[in-house]
Amino acid sequence: MMSTFIVIIARCLLVLLFLPFSALDKLLNFNQAVAQASQAVALPWLAKVLIGVGCLVEVVMSTAILTGIADRLAACILAIYCIVTAIVWKPFWKAPDFRFRGNSGGRDVFWDFLKNLALAGGFFLLAFGTNAPGVQRFLNHPLSSSHPYADFHQE
Repeated sequence: MMSTFIVIIARCLLVLLFLPFSALDKLLNFNQAVAQASQAVALPWLAKVLIGVGCLVEVVMSTAILTGIADRLAACILAIYCIVTAIVWKPFWKAPDFRFRGNSGGRDVFWDFLKNLALAGGFFLLAFGTNAPGVQRFLNHPLSSSHPYADFHQE
């Protein structure tokens, strides 16, 4: 029972950024989200599509991780999503004032970039496990569940 509780808490913490907060922010502040996306893409319609797709990915993949339904594939998709969003939305290398010492707005973006990459690592661990055979199991059965809430008994 305690093991299941810990698994639930760990999964909730892993997706907490996306569901409900980021997805809800995109819905409640859609125009601001589109304005931010427009900084990376020139076409307004494409910015709207990207925000819509991002919201859908955050809700559907987070739900899959929480329910355990195709959770390994969902974790892999969210890992890739985190990497892509880090590169597209957190380009610290473009900040004219990026430096490690003293005042620097670019350094704040750098930390956000690293947080996205670290979160991607957590999702990859969920998708693949902690060893190389886990990667092969995922590649052989990408839609399978990790059965996170199944009780297990040592005999």
